[in-house]
Amino acid sequence: MTSELEQRVVRHSPSTGAGSPHVWGIYEPDTGSIQYICADPATWKAALIDVVWNFDPASFATSTQSIDQVLNLVKKHGLTVERVLDTHPHADHVMASAHLKARIGAPNAIGAKVREIAQLWRDYYNTPDAFDPEADFDDLFEDGATFDVGDLTVRVMLSPGHTLGSITYVCGDAAFVHDTFMQPDSGTSRADFPGGSADDLWQTLQAILDLPGNTRLFVGHDYGADGRDRPEWEATVDDHKARNVHVKDGTAKADYIKTRTDRDKTLALPDRMLAALQINLRAGRLPDAESDGGHYLKMPVDKF
Repeated sequence: MTSELEQRVVRHSPSTGAGSPHVWGIYEPDTGSIQYICADPATWKAALIDVVWNFDPASFATSTQSIDQVLNLVKKHGLTVERVLDTHPHADHVMASAHLKARIGAPNAIGAKVREIAQLWRDYYNTPDAFDPEADFDDLFEDGATFDVGDLTVRVMLSPGHTLGSITYVCGDAAFVHDTFMQPDSGTSRADFPGGSADDLWQTLQAILDLPGNTRLFVGHDYGADGRDRPEWEATVDDHKARNVHVKDGTAKADYIKTRTDRDKTLALPDRMLAALQINLRAGRLPDAESDGGHYLKMPVDKF
C-alpha cells in the first residue's frame, strides 16, 4: 500500500489515450520543486525533466536523495530513460543533469539560449572563460525543435520571462511549463532575475494558454496556498483560464505586468541562487577540482 507520505510527494497522471504520456511528478520539499518523468505508454521509453541534485545552502553539502528517488521510480515502472531534460538554468535548485547522464547514459539537453544566459553570468562572476554549454549539454534546443520519446513526439516552445532562455516541452496533451505558471490559486512565477521580463512572461503565458484546453500543464514549483494541505502541480489550460489569480480570462496585460512587478519587488533572492547558477550553467557539474582535490564556488559581493 502506498504510504500517506508517498501520496503527498509522488503522484501519477495517467495517459489519456493515444499520443498522451504517463506523467509522474515527484515533489522536492526543500525547494518546492517538482521533478517529472514523462513516459510513452506504448514503449515505456521516458524522459526525465528538471530533476534535483540536493544542495544544502548552509553547509554546501550535496546528496543524491532526489536523484535516487527518481531513478527508483524509473526502475519500479520498468522504464527506459532516453532523455535527460531541463527547462532552464534553475536559480533555486541545483540540476541533476550531469549526474543522470553519467549514471544512465542518456543524452542531456536544455534550450539554446542558455548560451546567452551563460554570458550574463560570466560577467556577474567575473569568470570570462567559465561555462561551455556546447560541451556540457548534448542538445541545445531551438524554438520549434522536435524529438521523440519512444513513439511520442515532443515539441519545444521558447518560453522567456522567468529567464531569457526558458523552454517548455509539449508532449501530446502534457506540457511541462516550469517557472511560468504556478497553480491557479498561486498565479505565476517571478520575472525579476537577470534576463527576466514581466512583459516577456506575459507573452509566454498567452502562448501556453493557446494550447488546447484539455492540455495538462505541469508547473515547476508549488509553495502551497491558503486552503490547501498538500502540494499540487497539475491543472489544465482551461483551469488556468477560469481560475488563475494572475491571468484568468479577462485580465489585461498592463494589470498583469503591474501585479507581477509589484510582487517581484518584495521577493528575496533564492538562498541557493548564487551557488546554483555556477553549477547549473555546467549542466549540474561542479567547477573543476583544484590542487587539493576540492571544488570551490565564487560569490559576487554587493552585486545583488
